[in-house]
Amino acid sequence: MKPSIHPQYEETTITCACGAVIHTRSTKKNIRVEICSNCHPFFTGDKKFVDMAGRIDRFKKRYNKEK
Repeated sequence: MKPSIHPQYEETTITCACGAVIHTRSTKKNIRVEICSNCHPFFTGDKKFVDMAGRIDRFKKRYNKEK
């Protein structure tokens, strides 16, 4: 590799809004994120539906087929 054209790769800290801290290596120093694997619904198993203007209710009403 050519010298002096690549960014510096150093240790960094990733901080989540939930308070989790992850130590890794990156070209950026101190990264802040809003969501991480500790609080993401996919990894925690929590399912959150954000119902904006009754979209979920309208969908259920339109496609609800009772058997």
